[in-house]
Amino acid sequence: MADQVYIQDIASHVGEQVTMKGWLADKTDKGKLQFLRFRDGTGFIQAVVFQKEVSPETFEATKKLMQESSIIVTGVPRAEPRAPGGYELSVKDLQVVQFANDYPITPKDHGVEFLMANRHLWLRSPRQHAILRIRARIIKAIRDWFDNNGFLLVDTPVLTPAAVEGTTTLFETDYFGVPAYLTQSGQLYNEANAAAFGKVYCFGPTFRAEKSKTRRHLTEFWMVEPEWAYGTLDDYMRVGEEFVSYIVQTVLKERAEELKVLERDLTKLEKVTPPFPKISYTEAVEILHKNGFPDFPWGEDFGAPHETVISEQFDKPVFVHRYPAEIKAFYMAPDPNDPKVVLGADLLAPEGYGEIIGGGERSADLDYLEKQIAKHKLPKEAYEWYLDLRRYGTVPHSGFGLGIERTVAWICKLDHVRETIPYPRMLEKIYP
Repeated sequence: MADQVYIQDIASHVGEQVTMKGWLADKTDKGKLQFLRFRDGTGFIQAVVFQKEVSPETFEATKKLMQESSIIVTGVPRAEPRAPGGYELSVKDLQVVQFANDYPITPKDHGVEFLMANRHLWLRSPRQHAILRIRARIIKAIRDWFDNNGFLLVDTPVLTPAAVEGTTTLFETDYFGVPAYLTQSGQLYNEANAAAFGKVYCFGPTFRAEKSKTRRHLTEFWMVEPEWAYGTLDDYMRVGEEFVSYIVQTVLKERAEELKVLERDLTKLEKVTPPFPKISYTEAVEILHKNGFPDFPWGEDFGAPHETVISEQFDKPVFVHRYPAEIKAFYMAPDPNDPKVVLGADLLAPEGYGEIIGGGERSADLDYLEKQIAKHKLPKEAYEWYLDLRRYGTVPHSGFGLGIERTVAWICKLDHVRETIPYPRMLEKIYP
């Protein structure tokens, strides 16, 4: 494809004649001048068709173009500070691949329900383009950080025989006559991987059959989960703050134009550097008592309003550690100094975005885990392989999970996670 130049590379082709293949995002008709906003998947550029500089057939074809017609344009790019993106293309020739039908998403306000029903087309808009390019860079930054810090990518299964995060949010399917479930997390398998390879991570889709309609929830979302042997709670929080800071600073550096499209306040993100503040669950409850929730009882989990109040006290993400054991998963290690709490922590993002990381130390005690499995009324036979990890070479170990969609929502400052993934799956929504 040596004859095709992409918009993302246009700066290195100023003054040269180039050919670009893509679509018409929209058009402004000025009589003898046609201003085309042209896109090719890597960006947008203003293309100007002047009647005197093209053939009569080309100019007539240009005037007939409708939004999202597919076209091939040939012209000379030049720097133009007033144009979107800073460059403008003087068109010398234009070929129409297809004259599009009336496009349903026009440059006017549309309702969210309409846009979600046309998600396959909405993805073409500048805003969605910016969000998903940021998402892609976040994912690359995640992989880069782990790959460069000694973690090995080891995949975990999507179909599992048991729950990880409670049995009430499982999607069940028939697996040749026996029940199986879409994974809630790769963590349990990742613990086995860590016992084999030391430092590992898995990255893939996870599923929660949670009947929630909040702006933070999807039924299918992507999560990255590192796990490492001999890791402590303090190790986890140190890794977490370095990891999240790297993601944010990478996006600031490499997706500045996309953040500009979203009108993101960059000063908020520039503060995301280590160390992060760290408070206990008990200290967090005290914050709530002083800031609008005087009756919040010790021992309950935080909801979105509570997490927002806690995070508002800080200008960086904040770790809340040592939650009550009763509200955390069966595998969390109890604090030897206070068994009522566990050696775990959640990382709350600023600006009201809530938990983006959850994790901590996993119990290495076989007897304790057997009692926990019985207490939570889980089928022990489904966890025998997991208990083997405590029978053969058990060690202290830690890990966490970071949700991609909530991270994208926070970094982009979006109102709802439905814009953070190409095709969101939500309660009562599976189309398109």
